[in-house]
Amino acid sequence: MICMAFTNYSRIGNHLVLFDWVGLDNFAALFDSNSVLGSTFWSVLVWTLIWAVFATFTNYFFGMILAIVINRKETHGKGFWRFCFVLSSAVPQFVSLLIMRTMLQPEGAVNVLLRSLGLIASDASLPFFTDPTWARVTVIIINIWVGVPYTLLQLTGVLKNIPADIYEAATVDGAGPVKTFIHITLPYMFYVTTPYLIAAFTGNVNNFNVIYLLSGGDPVTNLSSTAGDTDLLVTWLYKLTVDKQYYNVGAVVGILTFIILSIGALVTYRHSKSYKEEGGF
Repeated sequence: MICMAFTNYSRIGNHLVLFDWVGLDNFAALFDSNSVLGSTFWSVLVWTLIWAVFATFTNYFFGMILAIVINRKETHGKGFWRFCFVLSSAVPQFVSLLIMRTMLQPEGAVNVLLRSLGLIASDASLPFFTDPTWARVTVIIINIWVGVPYTLLQLTGVLKNIPADIYEAATVDGAGPVKTFIHITLPYMFYVTTPYLIAAFTGNVNNFNVIYLLSGGDPVTNLSSTAGDTDLLVTWLYKLTVDKQYYNVGAVVGILTFIILSIGALVTYRHSKSYKEEGGF
């Protein structure tokens, strides 16, 4: 892939060219925001980072809230509630995503039900995958559905390892639930799960399944672009190579994705308390 990034190996017309070495021309074209390829790269990169942040932290905080509520002393039937929320993970993810995609189509079950209830006009449909903003919000919300059960399982174990005497001391000092959460639970969770968060963020940048199986990168509002409004770098790379056979540009996108993720993960981890204060808790 590294070698291919410095060539012009791609499809021209109906055939692949016998490649020539072109140096950094592919990188220059990708960073040129005035070109179609460059503007596509920057827009896809920005959306990829926005998606990764929302996909990571919505799952994390919703999973944390569920884990805290279920693990309270006042909650009865903890095993039953965990079973209810984790049940969705028993269904293969790609099956859930394909079912959701079918249900949210203009003539899918959701729009038909809303019409039957009179909540939308009889000839209208909610643009789940046809409007850019709706599509982006939709994929984030559905990712919460398929991702929270795993986060719930991860954080339940962490919560059970927080020493009870810390909470007892905080209660004696007059700290309420909010202060206890902010000053004890949240710092401990971040301290223990920072490596998990870095891995989750990296996984969401490369989350091919959710985007490709749900929206396919659609909608495409710029007909001159090779990417849709919900395409991530990884799904755009797939389209560039498999659909368009622009192997040289795809190789550059793959290299840049690796560089961004590796530097981001290393810098974040090296500056985290998990690394600096190992054994602090």
